Amino acid sequence: MHLTLLGTGCPAVHADRFGPAQAVRHGDTTLLVDCGSGVTQRMAQAGISGRDVDAVLLTHMHSDHIIDLFQLVISSWHQGRDRPQRVFGPPGTYRYVDGLVSLWQAEMEQRIAHERRPSALALQTEVTEIRPGETVEFGAMRVRAVEVDHKPVRHAYGFVFESDAAKLAISGDTRPCDALIEAARDADLLLHEVFVHREMRIVEGVRTAETIEQVASYHTLSSDVGKVAAKAGAKWLVLTHFVPPDCDAPALLAEVGRDFAGPITIGEDLMTLDIASGRVVSN
Repeated sequence: MHLTLLGTGCPAVHADRFGPAQAVRHGDTTLLVDCGSGVTQRMAQAGISGRDVDAVLLTHMHSDHIIDLFQLVISSWHQGRDRPQRVFGPPGTYRYVDGLVSLWQAEMEQRIAHERRPSALALQTEVTEIRPGETVEFGAMRVRAVEVDHKPVRHAYGFVFESDAAKLAISGDTRPCDALIEAARDADLLLHEVFVHREMRIVEGVRTAETIEQVASYHTLSSDVGKVAAKAGAKWLVLTHFVPPDCDAPALLAEVGRDFAGPITIGEDLMTLDIASGRVVSN
């Protein structure tokens, strides 16, 4: 099982950290988790075609995680996809995708009529809303949805991926959460978001002290994420969804390492990790 970090950023625009997204590949199966800004460009750089994506898993309906879903649909059609795009997510996913498709319906119809491509199936979407604790099988992988705590956002999920050889847990956006810790128990790799609170500064006209406090309240602080990984007994901790996108990496590693004795990796866009072996195979 391999994990490719396609976007390790957050809503703040950054040249090196694109919007949240990652690909999980095992055997002939390719799953995409979230569709942040620039996901299709990162996929192209990583050698992943939208033509070959078996399903999209959405953690929650925050814009930075779903903003390029339609870009994925339309670009996959241009790449020769010959089947509908399957989308799985929490309650609210169907409403979002239905509204998105409706918004672009006139353009899609015009393109279909004028461009006369061999198939228009790629422009269709098949949405499945999944419940907390529900497991879906994709090839030789089992994926379980875990309800995490991102309140006031309702219906936010993390995901646990398991094969005969490896276990991967992806936190999604959450404050420290017992359900995620339990679900990630003994994971070979825990991919977890991080809010580097010591590096957030008040900026007049951009963020106040209250803004920083409120944003921090539904994310996991850099002073807490090591504790989460340690409680879960994870073998390897990889950090992503950096808020802010720029941070002092050595200081962050030292801070997290005070609580987690295992290997810690600062995630970077286009980094690919072999989960079973615990190795970064490309960056």
